[in-house]
Amino acid sequence: MPESLSPKEVHQIKEELLSAVKALKGQVVNHESFSVGIKWEKTQPAGDKMKVVSGNKKEEQMKKFHLQMKDCKKCSLAKTRKNLVFGQGNPEAKIVFVGEAPGADEDEQGLPFVGRAGQLLTDIIVKGMKLSRQDVYICNILKCRPPGNRNPLPEEICECEPFLKKQLQIIAPRVICALGKFAAQTLLKTQTPITALRGRFHDYEGIKLMPTYHPAYLLRNPSAKKPVWDDVQKIIKEIGLD
Repeated sequence: MPESLSPKEVHQIKEELLSAVKALKGQVVNHESFSVGIKWEKTQPAGDKMKVVSGNKKEEQMKKFHLQMKDCKKCSLAKTRKNLVFGQGNPEAKIVFVGEAPGADEDEQGLPFVGRAGQLLTDIIVKGMKLSRQDVYICNILKCRPPGNRNPLPEEICECEPFLKKQLQIIAPRVICALGKFAAQTLLKTQTPITALRGRFHDYEGIKLMPTYHPAYLLRNPSAKKPVWDDVQKIIKEIGLD
């Protein structure tokens, strides 16, 4: 290390390198770890897959919007978060996965669905849909982790939902997959249980929305993987991947 750097500067560089390594680690997933109960695979090869378009207007809009809200302090979660988890993926995606809120791993790395539940979601995308995470867009109702992974509060959802609506307006996907009760009930403005919502498409501002169980629920209840796979197959057919 050059002698011109102060101990404080050396420490800062080490912290930045450590953060970069953690973020990179979050991109590496073990696709075999959570395949218990069902194989997320289609019986036939995928047809025309969605094409990733980079450097386009939607990408520029999303980057600008991220910069505008990355220091958000609209609710008390700003005081306890480590990182705001904006979202990740292709702004030109045909499908957007919407979860509940970041967990500990997501809060640490600033990326959505990188923990155990995220590995299972990746299996669904890669093995089941024959896509990559870069082909879809993944985000949450809340952009900051609730302390102790508690449920989102109504006032937190109220403050954060406009950010999600803006993301969906920019992307304008063919299908939204709402992962779990909070995502489905928030977007559809209903208190109907997820068990009654899943399995069929609903309308969200002109976009088809498929509610299904959250991957974290599947980790606790492997038998629920079968109905989730049924839901995913309907999405596959809707966006022309079968």
